[in-house]
Amino acid sequence: MTDTATGSTAFEKTPGWLDWYDGPSRPRFELPAGAVDAHCHVFGPGAEFPYAPERKYTPCDASKQQLFALRDHLGFARNVVVQATCHGADNRAMVDALRASGGLARGVATVRPTITDAEVRELHEAGVRGVRFNFVKRLVDAAPRQDLLDVVAKIRPYGWHVVVYFEAADLADLREFFLGLDVPLVVDHMGRPDVAADPDGPGFTAFLDFMRARPDIWCKVTCPERLSESGPAALDGEQHAYRDVVPFARRVVEEFPDRVLWGTDWPHPNLTSHMPDDGLLVDFIPHIAPSAEAQHKLLVANPMRLYWPDAG
Repeated sequence: MTDTATGSTAFEKTPGWLDWYDGPSRPRFELPAGAVDAHCHVFGPGAEFPYAPERKYTPCDASKQQLFALRDHLGFARNVVVQATCHGADNRAMVDALRASGGLARGVATVRPTITDAEVRELHEAGVRGVRFNFVKRLVDAAPRQDLLDVVAKIRPYGWHVVVYFEAADLADLREFFLGLDVPLVVDHMGRPDVAADPDGPGFTAFLDFMRARPDIWCKVTCPERLSESGPAALDGEQHAYRDVVPFARRVVEEFPDRVLWGTDWPHPNLTSHMPDDGLLVDFIPHIAPSAEAQHKLLVANPMRLYWPDAG
């Protein structure tokens, strides 16, 4: 509906929507200097940047100012802002956050095959360095694969990469298509493994084999709160939430130390069981990357090489 006094559009959140937690703890784990939150989002605000008509959910607002405040509170230096599906291919909210960051944020866009070279160039100048292809059916309608190939042809000259989001059960069908994309790939959330299964079992082995297939496939070891069955509760008196995700993420970090990234996923869209404390999410990091060297690669060296390769 439209507010006739302001001319802005008001939105009603999806019933049962969990708002992000606005009182995060300060992490016990001290992030290395220059750490990058390499997966986060902005939502609207809807009155300024309306949500897409075709969206499959309507979130709470989560502004760039609130994102940057969280960055500073947790101890990160930079962000990679990923276009949220609730905004469709309208990248204005994400680009607005990049431009307001003073060069401390890069972006991942959602674009249509009709995008022009001038539009790609404008996104590049704003700080966009990749596009996201979402294959999670409950979040988006499937795009024809030829459309995605047309997008790749338009971004390739700019050195961008493709971020792919899919569920583990769909990897077998998508694998050859992904491997045929002749730009670097970044996998969201470890391909959403079933963490109740054996990390040495066929499901996760298939994902690791996919990672091994090309040296330019990266992986975000992110979203334990989204994957976990054990949940956020600390056990045995330890501050160690989401422990069932650790064997999967640590295995990826150990085998591909130069191709892993980490991010908060703030403001945590479409969670239904609980809303995480972002401070405790940061405290999860040393459980999957125990050494200082692994932590520096995960949080600083790798994201800087991918998103700020020319930084001194």
